[in-house]
Amino acid sequence: MTDEVPGEGAVGSEPEASDSLKAFGEVVKAFRKRAGLTQEQFAPLVGYSVPTIASIEQGRRLPSADFVERAEEVLDAFGVIRGAAKHLLRTPGLAKWFRHWAKLELTAATLYTYENRLVPGLLQTPAYAKTLFDEQIPALGDDEIESKLAARVERMKLLTDRPHTIYSFIIEEHVLRRQTGGSEIMREQAAHILDICARRNIDVQIMPQARGHHAGMGGPLQLLETQDNKWYAYCEGQRAAHLIADAKEISILQKRYARMRAQALSFEESVSLLREMRGAP
Repeated sequence: MTDEVPGEGAVGSEPEASDSLKAFGEVVKAFRKRAGLTQEQFAPLVGYSVPTIASIEQGRRLPSADFVERAEEVLDAFGVIRGAAKHLLRTPGLAKWFRHWAKLELTAATLYTYENRLVPGLLQTPAYAKTLFDEQIPALGDDEIESKLAARVERMKLLTDRPHTIYSFIIEEHVLRRQTGGSEIMREQAAHILDICARRNIDVQIMPQARGHHAGMGGPLQLLETQDNKWYAYCEGQRAAHLIADAKEISILQKRYARMRAQALSFEESVSLLREMRGAP
């Protein structure tokens, strides 16, 4: 549950460029042509490759803040490029069925996540995420991987951009012990989660392998509370996902999540286990 690898919006779905990305790309292209520059001439001036420039102008790639500022200055765009960037949706590279949930995340007051397949997208390191994209079936092209990875990294900023949102994560122990990408990537992943645990608004718990049956056996689950205290749930499978707004259904899932929090290791015990997985710093 999250972007578009298992647990992130699904596998193998080709994302569509958002209207805001296409509009931004047209703005950049118009000012580039106004300046009399080809993509090949423009690329070194802003410090990006020609394929990257092409992807941005075609609305297939989310521009970085650095690109926006450089393009604004190089093209002397009267603030238009900078202004257009403010309206970009932060969902390029996300599977279509995950986009609604991703928009809700942007202003969530509370976000609870249980995962039994892989590290939740918000907690992934770029190296871990890239491994998932590299191994996706059917195989992705280099541009697709780059786009999806950029979207995943952009989404991770929620943890630092929203310090007042309450985050809770419950992760199955076997997910963290699986050598996804190799031992070094997993050590880095454990260290990254430990760093995140230092934030007062983020709680990470591990569901131990020794635990038998528990309340989350039905599969991955996310619960979200909006600023006006409305709750939503999101459940995801191999190639489909389900956004739930029905209060009775959400109440059942809230009860299951509450039981899981009691069944998982405590925060302190989870941190101790993560330090063991990380090894010597």
